[in-house]
Amino acid sequence: MRLGAHVREDADPIGTAEAMGADLLQMFVTDPQDRKMPKPAPHPDAERIRSSPIDVVVHSSYIINVASLNNRLRMPSRKAVEQQAAAAAEIGAFGLVVHGGHLGDGDDDAKGFENWAKLFERQADKGGFGVPILIENTAGGDHAMARTLESIERLWDAVGGFDQAGFCLDTCHAWAGGEDLVGLVERIKNITGRIDLIHLNNSRDEFDSGRDRHANLESGHIDADVLVEIVRAAGAPVILETPSEGVADDLAYLRSTLS
Repeated sequence: MRLGAHVREDADPIGTAEAMGADLLQMFVTDPQDRKMPKPAPHPDAERIRSSPIDVVVHSSYIINVASLNNRLRMPSRKAVEQQAAAAAEIGAFGLVVHGGHLGDGDDDAKGFENWAKLFERQADKGGFGVPILIENTAGGDHAMARTLESIERLWDAVGGFDQAGFCLDTCHAWAGGEDLVGLVERIKNITGRIDLIHLNNSRDEFDSGRDRHANLESGHIDADVLVEIVRAAGAPVILETPSEGVADDLAYLRSTLS
């Protein structure tokens, strides 16, 4: 089982991952907060990243929202997914994590799910994405595309037939979104047929809070034993996105508990 963490030191992601003893790492290929979503520049350490035995997955920019009914957001989002997936392929990543997105008040949910399908349909005409797109469940928002199991099922009805559509399960997001974590892996797999990546995070906030604030594995509101059971049940690669001061301890805790 591959265990790793999101690496915030973009200048030397492999060195940082090696220092904590990670099997894999998650990183950005561009500024995740830049609202202009610029095209990623070639990573200066791309060859080392590609040749390292440490596996890599890329997290997309936070502003991306391919479900949006607003053309000024949806169209740049589609382009950003294409460009960031290409940049992920350049460093040998196995996927690009993209949040499910959301709609505005009064928007037709069906059109949001349709927009997700169009993302894959239009890219298929160009030969596909550079890497699979791993759609991540989200924590809050009344019009979120991937907060509840019901919304995830509707989303998967739209995209599940595309070869490059995958799923990333975030435990903090599920908890904050009001989903019981006990038995969640089975319920998700009954919908998607797969879990390609786990974002293993505890939560600083109570159940169904709608707030996405991560905590270290043994310090949040979620029982750490429940988190470990999710890892066992999913059998998928694990990325910790927990606070940086405790992430090495989280990784060591996971290794000792799963051994």
